[in-house]
Amino acid sequence: MKTPSVDILLVEDDRRLAELTAQYFLQNGLTVAIESRGDHALGRFGEERPRVVLLDLNLPGKDGLEVCRELREIFDGPILMFTARDSDIDQVIGLEAGADDYVSKPVDPMVLLARTRALLRRVEARPAAEEARPDVILGRLRVSEVSQQVWLGDERIEMTTQEFELLALLARHAGKVFSREDIFLKLRGIDYDGLDRSIDGRISKLRRKLGDDASTPARIKTVWGKGYLLVPDAWDEGE
Repeated sequence: MKTPSVDILLVEDDRRLAELTAQYFLQNGLTVAIESRGDHALGRFGEERPRVVLLDLNLPGKDGLEVCRELREIFDGPILMFTARDSDIDQVIGLEAGADDYVSKPVDPMVLLARTRALLRRVEARPAAEEARPDVILGRLRVSEVSQQVWLGDERIEMTTQEFELLALLARHAGKVFSREDIFLKLRGIDYDGLDRSIDGRISKLRRKLGDDASTPARIKTVWGKGYLLVPDAWDEGE
């Protein structure tokens, strides 16, 4: 793969906003390339090979959701989606399209910088962490952080980066309850704001992919008022 030429590819059709954001990032030591059209985003991505993509939802030529899905076919790095929309359903759709994080406009530049740096830290920490960790095997479930792959029996389960990272965290600590606060700190490096429900949506997606009944989950349980836990003995044959 081509060595990254910039830290961030910012795909945003509001030129003034994009330039101000890029200037702010540059002042804080991060390099940025700007693309204003969705239908040009993949080509620009190929030219720049950024470490992180910041992607607007509403773009000319091709919307951000479609761009996100296409990027996920060739890019396993972080994608942060931001938009003027603030409904829960838009957030869930963005995350299910493959985004790792989501912020609503208008967003404080300091918050956007913090979220982006958190994603960059995950990229930088991944190689050492993966080499140090053996596969997690719980019955028929196997989670490999070296290959970033998940198997349930003989079936490989396709997952987005953010889904994999959440499952790996829960699997490494099977039987332990993780609150939303714990998960945000571990995976994003930021404090939970009390409002973001992206973790809930990600848990629901994991349950569907891993054959866990959403109405009475037995594999990834909700501990009301506390958080989520992965049950270590719920992955055997016949479960």
